Amino acid sequence: MNKKISAFLLATILLAAVPLAEAQQPKVYRVGVLLPGEAWYETIDGLRVGLRELGLLEGKQFIFAIRDMKGDVKAAEEAARNLEQEKVNLIYTTSTNVTIAAKRATTDIPIVFNAGADPVVLGLVESFAKPGVRLTGVFYRVADLTAKRLEMLKDIVPKLRRVVTFYNPRYLAAIESSKLAREAAPLLGVELVERHVVSVEELQAGVRALRAGEVDAFLSLADPMVSSQDQLIIDTARVKRLPTMFNFLSQVIKGGLASYSVSFHEVGRMSAKYVQRILTGVKPKDLPVEGVDKIELIINLKTAKQIGLTIPQSVLYRADRVIK
Repeated sequence: MNKKISAFLLATILLAAVPLAEAQQPKVYRVGVLLPGEAWYETIDGLRVGLRELGLLEGKQFIFAIRDMKGDVKAAEEAARNLEQEKVNLIYTTSTNVTIAAKRATTDIPIVFNAGADPVVLGLVESFAKPGVRLTGVFYRVADLTAKRLEMLKDIVPKLRRVVTFYNPRYLAAIESSKLAREAAPLLGVELVERHVVSVEELQAGVRALRAGEVDAFLSLADPMVSSQDQLIIDTARVKRLPTMFNFLSQVIKGGLASYSVSFHEVGRMSAKYVQRILTGVKPKDLPVEGVDKIELIINLKTAKQIGLTIPQSVLYRADRVIK
């Protein structure tokens, strides 16, 4: 009898230990990520750093489910919808248009955004201090730096006359930044050559069709589709000896001439606290939206030499970083 009782007790203890062992397994959160294209991986690197600083390690406390749109922002709605159906814990969006698409395509899932246009004006949140909805995150300046970017380009190339820009007229941020460039151009004595493109294929064809001497430089606007094709633009500009002004540090590292923008690594790093707090139960509506203030001018002297351009010393003195 004692042996039977002992065996029964042992079996009971073992069975009881199973859910206990399961309960003691650390929770691994799934963070869905929507990227418009390659340039935005800089923000993911920053997010990883920020989460690590908060004690969350990739592969142990969380994993990313990354969906790269590769310039096709129209695909963002379906990707966001799929992530919600897969029951990720939250979605992290890295650009204005992708954020708008994710909000439109989902119903309940929390969203941590990086938006390059005013999220209140866009209707993403009710206010910076009190978002009031299931979205919150970091606002960075892209569109409203367009005029300053064009001014910087004129400082880099004092004889600048004609500047080409490609953008999709269906994107809100691109529309806003093109308007700002259009307004600034005559004040700087510059003609803005605007090329509308609504697909990656149109963009690629337009870039390849640029003729030597047709324009003096290229200006990047707030358009994720165009940014997704930055390597083609960089390579073409180098061959045709065109100065380029971009929105991302990564684009200058890849061979662009200059960028004037926020640090997208820092944008991602700042986003980490939103991700961490939402994963631990805080509602997005209670987390104020923050903005990034620091703007950096990056110059690639190696590229300048390749296209036969001498950067004025006054510009080099103002640069936050010079790549040699």
